[in-house]
Amino acid sequence: MLTIHVADELRYAWGDPDPVKDGAVAVEGDRVAATGSLAGLQERFPGARVRRWPGVLGPGLVLEGPLPDAPTPRERVHAVLKSGAVAVLEQYVDSVALRGAAGRNDVVVLARVRPAGIEAGGRADLAVFDEDGACVATVCAGRLVHRRR
Repeated sequence: MLTIHVADELRYAWGDPDPVKDGAVAVEGDRVAATGSLAGLQERFPGARVRRWPGVLGPGLVLEGPLPDAPTPRERVHAVLKSGAVAVLEQYVDSVALRGAAGRNDVVVLARVRPAGIEAGGRADLAVFDEDGACVATVCAGRLVHRRR
C-alpha cells in the first residue's frame, strides 16, 4: 500500500535552508516513490493513504553515539527509533543480540556516518520533529515504527 507522509515543512536534507511548505513524500514498500506537494502526489497516486504530521518532515537520522540504555536489546533499538534515528554506527552495536535487534527492526548499521537525504527510489527513512525538537514520528524502511500521540 502506498502512503503519503505530509508535514508543515519538508526538508530533503537537514542542513537544507529552504524547507518546502506542505511538502510530501510518497512511500511504497521500503522505498520513496516520489516527493512533491500533497496535491501533486494525491493526483499521481489516487487512493493513497495520507498521514499528516505536525512539524518538519525530513530524512531519518543516524545515531552517532552509544545506544540508549534499556533492559533489553529490543528496547535499546526502540529507543533509537523514538529519537528519529534509523541508523547507528557499528562501533556502538557491540553484541550479537543488539545487532540482531537492529536487523529485525531494519535499523541500518553503518561503518561511518553518511549524509542522509530524501530522494525518489531511495530507502524510505523519514523522521518528523515538532517545534521543540521532539520526534513526532519515525518511518524506517517504509514502516511507521514510532509515533508520539
